[in-house]
Formats: sequence, structure tokens, C-alpha cells
Amino acid sequence: MTQPQPYLELSGITKTFPTPKGPFVAIKDVSMTINEGEFITLLGHSGCGKTTLLNMVAGLSQATEGGVILEGKEVNEPGPDRMVVFQNYSLLPWLTAYENVHLAVKSTMPELSDAERKKITQEHIEMVGLGASANKRPKELSGGMKQRVSIARALAIRPKVLLLDEPFGALDALTREEMQDELLSIWEAHRTTVIMITHDIDEAIILADRIVMMTNGPEATIGEILDVHFPRPRSRAEILEDPAYYNIRNQIMTFLYDRFGAPVLAD
Repeated sequence: MTQPQPYLELSGITKTFPTPKGPFVAIKDVSMTINEGEFITLLGHSGCGKTTLLNMVAGLSQATEGGVILEGKEVNEPGPDRMVVFQNYSLLPWLTAYENVHLAVKSTMPELSDAERKKITQEHIEMVGLGASANKRPKELSGGMKQRVSIARALAIRPKVLLLDEPFGALDALTREEMQDELLSIWEAHRTTVIMITHDIDEAIILADRIVMMTNGPEATIGEILDVHFPRPRSRAEILEDPAYYNIRNQIMTFLYDRFGAPVLAD
């Protein structure tokens, strides 16, 4: 019987950068498969190649060896089937929240009527709770609101894979928790495949199906993968009261600070 093809496959990825002192191997022989609809978090010290790996899934950078395969096709350039949400929002400052989302929809869905594109835009603005702020420009929005626009823009074009590069890293602790809970709700509704970089252990546990922990660079690779079995939909309060939460947290702490305690270079 033929085995089903993996949805997203990272196959023997090695990335080497030329430097004045010779080749620098940032990541080496990274391999894993990701199922459709799975939420993966990448966790590790700065310099462990998380962003390098994410950029290769996005098609923004090419592997020196190995590669990324999405639904049986090799990834070798950016495309609307893989959308990235960055920490710095990357919104166009002269456009409103609505216009930032609509521009993405219009650019990637030219086959739709204008009425259909407007409907998709409005649905996603409402989905992230920004209906009342749709006509505000980025300078009029808080950090959490800007990130909501970024997430709405990414999801509005219906990507196969959503790539999150520390999207909540610049937010205060309270707003960060609110955004985590909102992301959970949005993901529950859409079940888009997600790969998210984070330095926050609790964020990784609360959001992920699996936590991929990277060893330090150079030659960083996957050290351990932890399965997170909390039922969905998830409640932050219930997770924090579950003894299994502390077991997972202790495993991560042991990996990061006992086995790999000293980061080498920044991502």
C-alpha cells in the first residue's frame, strides 16, 4: 500500500554562508515532516537558525543542501501559498487597515470580482476584531492592533502555510497573552498549517501541537521534538492547572539551559 505523501517536508536541509573566515554552516541536516493543519513552534536560543529555517520554507532563501517540499513540489521561491507575519508588522503606512488587507487580496486573487475581494477583506478584518478600526492607518493603531492587521492580511489570501516570525515579541506581556488567545481562536476556525518562531516557552506550550527545539549554532539542528497533547480548543487557565504543563516546561528548560545553555551567534 502506498504511503500518503507528507504535506510539508524539510529534507536534509543544510545552509552555509560564505564569510571572510571561510564557510559558516548555520544549520545542518534538518529533517522533519509536518502534517496539514498542524501548529508547530520552533524554540531555541538566538543563533540556532530558526529564522534561517523559516526563510527557506518561505522561499526567501535557498538551502545549500536538501530542500523544502510542499504538497510534493519543491519550494524554491516565495509564493502566496506561504505567508509570513513578522515581528515588525510590515504594513504600508499610507494605507488603512482595510486597504492593507485588501491590497493583498487584490494582488493574489485577480480572478475574483471586486465585490468578492471586498467581502473577503471585510470578513478577515472582522475576524481579528478590527471592524471599528478598519479605516485607521498604522500610526493610529496600537502594536497589538497592527499585528492583528498583519495576521488578517496573511490569512485573507488563504495560504497553505502560515509562517510566524516572533509575531508577538514586541508586545507587552498582557497584550501578548491576548494575542496568543486570539491566534488560538483564529487557528481553531481555519486550521491553517502554522510554523511559528518563539523565544517564549509558555507561548510554545499553549499554542503548539509539537515543539521543535533547536540546538545552538553553528551547525544547529533539531535537538528534540516534544508532542503537546492538551485537548483543543484550549483554555489557558486549564493548561496552567494541568501537571503535564509543568512536566513539558521542565523538559524544555532542561534542554535549553542545562544541555544548550550558551548561545553562539544571533539569528
